[in-house]
Parts: sequence; structure tokens; C-alpha cells
Amino acid sequence: MTIASLSREAPVLIAGPTASGKSALAMELAARDGRVIVNADALQVYANWRILTARPTQEDEAALPHALYGHVGRDQPWSVGHWLREVAPLLGQPVVIVGGTGLNFNALTRGLAPIPAVPAAIRALADARMRTDGLAALLSELDPRTAARIDPLNGARVQRAWEVLQATGRGLSDWQDATPSPMVPVAHAEAIVILPEVGWLNDRINRRFDAMLAAGALEEARANLPGWSATLPSSRAIGGPELVEHLMGRIDLASAVAAATLASRQYAKRQRTWFRSNMKDWKQLSFPAS
Repeated sequence: MTIASLSREAPVLIAGPTASGKSALAMELAARDGRVIVNADALQVYANWRILTARPTQEDEAALPHALYGHVGRDQPWSVGHWLREVAPLLGQPVVIVGGTGLNFNALTRGLAPIPAVPAAIRALADARMRTDGLAALLSELDPRTAARIDPLNGARVQRAWEVLQATGRGLSDWQDATPSPMVPVAHAEAIVILPEVGWLNDRINRRFDAMLAAGALEEARANLPGWSATLPSSRAIGGPELVEHLMGRIDLASAVAAATLASRQYAKRQRTWFRSNMKDWKQLSFPAS
């Protein structure tokens, strides 16, 4: 597959693990076709992180049109549903949608079940039950159809299913069966997943975190110290918790860098596994992307 072979009219979707070269490819296609670059990454939406989430630079954003980057406050709720609703009005123009959050692409190309928001009180109860009773207890309380469909070892999925059942009185499987038609079926798009060689990607991750530090990542983490809460979804930016631990005097900088780099490599591994399992009908780029 070559860039020249890609449609100039159909939506282009670019998924891939962290540091795989997605943004550079999106910029190339946007410049070629006059496309808007639309963010599909769950962390690049947050205004409080630019460097550590590898959000496009201010220069890149000024050079080409970008959407859904850095527009959400760190304390604001954000979900796949929020993202899908904000993507919808952008689809009437040429777009290249790029990111590493597979669930966003799943919702876009397969549809999203219309599940109501779970109240904070039920989420807090679920957190408490997970701590005191454990995964098996919540799994045992799911409706039979959901329990038969869900991965019993995935704590986040089990908890989410439990919360939905408690909040709505309907099992997660019932909601999933009511999923509407997708906004952008894979067959109607140029869907590309980048799966680079592991050694090449790990080396790139190592070098990128050093570059982030040089660009001011430590200062960015320091700016997040006031009101810091590790439980916020925005606090999951890889490198953020590790650098905050250093700034709080709990670990030295070298240990923080090592932990952040390891976390990034582990995250990339999980992404690759997820993409291979869920994007078998996407065009795969398996060579190093630069």
C-alpha cells in the first residue's frame, strides 16, 4: 500500500500504537487532500497535557486544521460517547481521523450502544466493592448473558458491566445488542492500522521520552501539581504520574524516567495486541513508519 493509492475523498482512519508515526502520516494526507486532522486519542483531548501526550505542536496546529485536541479540562468527564458525538458534525468534510484509542475507532466503525451515563455514586460503590470483595464477586452478580460474553479476567470490563446493570436494570449485553448502525463503516473508509516492528518501536519510545523531557515535560508535570488527583482519567497520561512522583520527592528523576519509558512500552504492547485482534479487516502497515 502506498499513500498515492489512498482515496482522496473517503474518510481516512489511522490507528497505531504510541510513537508509531501516526501523526506524521496524518499530516501528510491532510496536506495532500485538504483534510481536517481529527483526534481519536483519549488523552490528547485534555488541555493540561501537550508534551506528554505527544499532542500536535502549536506549529503543526497552525499549519493544518486540527480538531478535538486539547479542548477538554482535566476535571471534565470524557468518554467514547462524548468523542463520537463531537466527531459526528466533522464527517461532512474530508477528514483523517488518527489516534491510538481502539475503542473510539470501534465506536466509529461498528456503532456504540446507547448506554446512559452511570451515576457517580454507583461508580464509587463499584470501586469500593472491587477493593473489598474483588472481581469474582462483581462477576457473580452480572446477568447470565453478559457474564457469558465478557472476559472474566478483565476487571475494568467486569466493573463497567456491573455498574451498567446497577444503574439501568438492564444487562450490558442487552444494551450492546441495541447498538445503532456505525457512522463510518470500515468498508466506506480507508482504514489503516500501523503495526511496526517491536524493536524499532521500543527504541523510538525510549528516544521520544528523552525528547519530551528536553521539550519541557517536567515543567508540564509541575504545572499539574496543584489539585493533582491520580484518579482522574486525565492523570493517566503516561509519564505524568511518574514525573509527579518525582516532583513530590518520592523517587529520583532517573527512576521516574525509567518507569515512564517502561509504562509506554507496555502500553504499546497492549495496543498492538488489541489492534491485531480487533482490526483484522483494516489495511496493515507492518514496516517501520518514520
